[in-house]
Amino acid sequence: MNNKTCGCILAGLLALASGPASAIDGVALELGHGDGTDTNMGRVAIQWDWGKRWFEGQSWHLGGYWDLGLGYWRRDGVLPGQNDEITEIGLTPVFRLQQNDLTGPYAELGIGFHLLSKTSLGDKRFSTMFQFGDHLGVGYRFGTKGAFDLSYRYQHLSNASIKRPNNGINFNQIRVQYHF
Repeated sequence: MNNKTCGCILAGLLALASGPASAIDGVALELGHGDGTDTNMGRVAIQWDWGKRWFEGQSWHLGGYWDLGLGYWRRDGVLPGQNDEITEIGLTPVFRLQQNDLTGPYAELGIGFHLLSKTSLGDKRFSTMFQFGDHLGVGYRFGTKGAFDLSYRYQHLSNASIKRPNNGINFNQIRVQYHF
């Protein structure tokens, strides 16, 4: 991805974030490693809580948020002439099963979409720049008013066989989030 494209993506993210400060409910940093590849990834993201609670019981409820992220992948050990990096942008609705006071353990599931800057990473071919991204995560929210969040996510990205080959990629991720 050239500098102009990266600049446009970053400008778009900043434009989305430039609304009232109260509109953004959180920020996150993710670091991960691809299963079976020498691919490392990093992602920054902003979140907007849905402000809804479903199936609320005495202690737990199902809630959710929008997650908009900008990521960078780098693969080591690629052959000369092969692409060794990808920039991606993704938007994912995330459902979270959590305690009513928004602290303690939680589990989450997200299924969204990602746009990649390239369709290859080393010898791995993705066929399309459009990829679906789904993840399962578990974590723990803590601190004053549950402001901090530490989690593990297992994420899979692929094009759901829109076009062949459909060589997806899986990431094991550690995520740190701050809630405003």
